[in-house]
Amino acid sequence: MNKIKHIIAVASGKGGVGKSTTAVNLALALQALGARVGLLDADIYGPSQQRMLGIAEGTKPEQQDGQWLLPIVAHGLKTMSMGYLASERTPMVWRGPMAGGALVQMLEQTLWGELDFLVIDMPPGTGDIQLTLSQKATVAGAVIVTTPQDIALLDAQKGIEMFRKVDVPILGIVENMAVHICSQCGHAEHIFGSAGGERVAREYGVPLLASLPLALSIREQTDAGTPTVAVAPDSAESGLYLEAARAIEAALEGDSPGGVQPFPTISVSDD
Repeated sequence: MNKIKHIIAVASGKGGVGKSTTAVNLALALQALGARVGLLDADIYGPSQQRMLGIAEGTKPEQQDGQWLLPIVAHGLKTMSMGYLASERTPMVWRGPMAGGALVQMLEQTLWGELDFLVIDMPPGTGDIQLTLSQKATVAGAVIVTTPQDIALLDAQKGIEMFRKVDVPILGIVENMAVHICSQCGHAEHIFGSAGGERVAREYGVPLLASLPLALSIREQTDAGTPTVAVAPDSAESGLYLEAARAIEAALEGDSPGGVQPFPTISVSDD
C-alpha cells in the first residue's frame, strides 16, 4: 500500500448514474497520460468491473505465499474485484462488517506494486464501505458522479457532504447523460435536465471535470468489455475523459503519497 502514491475514490450518491463506467474510463485515461494505474472494484454487492474490462467469467486471481492476491491485468490496468472471487450469479448476502472485511482484504492483501494512482470504484450511497475506506486508507480525493436529474443531484450532494465529514477532498464532479444527440437528425435534447452538475459544482466550489453525453457508443463499448478510452482513444467521449484525468492530475500534483492509515488506539479505563 505504501507504494501507491494517490488513492482516488469514484463515488455516487445513487446507483445507475454511470459511476463504474466513469471509474474504468478515468483509470484508462490516467494510464494514457503515462501513469501507472490500478483499479479496485469496491462494490462488494454488485461488482461490474470484471464485465466492463472483458475478463472471462471464472477467472481467478493467483495467490502468492498463501496470503497475497496477484492483481489481474486488463487493458494495462492492475485490477481486483469481488467479481473475480465469486461467480456472476452468486449474491453477496452479507452484513456490513463482512463487506467491509472483504474490501480491506482486497485493498491490503493485493500486491499492487508501485502505482501512481489506485482508482476505487465505490458502491453507491454513504454506508459501511465508504466509512471503512476512509478509516483504512489515506484517500487523496473523491470524484462524484451524477446525472443532471434533480433526484440524482440531491444524492450527489449527500456524497459530497459525507466525504467532507471524513476529511476527503472533492476533486470534482463528472456529469453523465448530460445531453442526447439524435443519430438520425442531430437534434440535441437534455433528457435528464440541463446544467445540474454545473450548479452543484458551483455551489460547493469544486470543478466540473466533465459533462458527458448520453451516447450509445459508451454503453455498447463498456458492455463489450472494451471501455471507450481503450477502444476509441480518438473519440470525442475519450477526449472528455482525458480532460478530466488531466484535471485530476493537476489537482493532486505535489500532494503527499497515499497509503495505509492505522486505526486510532483505543484504551479503556475505570476513570
